[in-house]
Amino acid sequence: MFNMQPDRPVLGILLMLGFCVVAPMGDAVAKLLGQSVPLGLLLLVRFGVQALVLIPLVIVSHRVWRVRGRVLWLVIIRTALHIAGIGAMFTALQYLPLADAVAIAFVMPFLMLLLGKYILNEEVGGYRLMACIVGFAGTLLVIQPSFAEIGLPALWPLVVAVVFSLFMLVTRQIAKETDPIGLQAISGVMAVIVLLPALLIGHKFGLDPLTAISPTTGEWALLLAIGLLGTAAHLLMTWSLRYAPAATLAPMQYLEIPVATGIGWLIFRDFPNTMAAIGICVTIAAGMYIVLRERTLSLNRAGPGQNGPDPNKSAQSPA
Repeated sequence: MFNMQPDRPVLGILLMLGFCVVAPMGDAVAKLLGQSVPLGLLLLVRFGVQALVLIPLVIVSHRVWRVRGRVLWLVIIRTALHIAGIGAMFTALQYLPLADAVAIAFVMPFLMLLLGKYILNEEVGGYRLMACIVGFAGTLLVIQPSFAEIGLPALWPLVVAVVFSLFMLVTRQIAKETDPIGLQAISGVMAVIVLLPALLIGHKFGLDPLTAISPTTGEWALLLAIGLLGTAAHLLMTWSLRYAPAATLAPMQYLEIPVATGIGWLIFRDFPNTMAAIGICVTIAAGMYIVLRERTLSLNRAGPGQNGPDPNKSAQSPA
């Protein structure tokens, strides 16, 4: 059993705001490094730093992080999906502006709703299905200009959304049986165990994404930043959900898109064109509708005095 924390909504909101700033900063650093550092090394350092930061935290706080049986296999699957999702996002950032990649990946809440309906047999009403269609149409508006310019690589953020939707489905299955920080520590260790030999084998056979290089001092600093920012983003989100209901925090996640737009303009001078900007607005509007609709329905089911939906079922990021 994990200790229940009293709600402190202001603190929860501030932590989620921190997440919305830190997550796209990590993506921006990955975009900067993507042209000079192979994908395999980016992922190895990203998960290696996660493990190095969280293992001491788990030990000091006496958290449970041992898993076995069914949960162990689900954690292995979850870790594989996590590697694939972040790898797809890092790849997408090499082709697309930061804001476009983040906005397209936010089709994930719509996919989660559909997967919940058809795989987990969750109840999804007609209004929310319509919002899914509208949100996906908005995503297509964001994709269209990039697809016309660069072709199939513009679809990488959709891969991110699909992979992280499956990632969240697996997470739902084990959320009540694991500690979130302990779970991330285990995932970091598992990812390193997979990625390190993959990088060595890939280097031996000359596979470009898995080539081992000697980064410069500046590149090492940025690689460390990717790991620290990714880990910090996860901790900010996890802790925000301890202090405020997911129904309160979920709408705020869409702030990640305008923050990514600002960071993309400041660092790369990228800015969505008119069609992409309209698509981003449509996607945000549809996503906000779904979040608010879920909140209303959850509160109605829970009755007065309840905090709303399970925090493991919303307020999750694709990044």
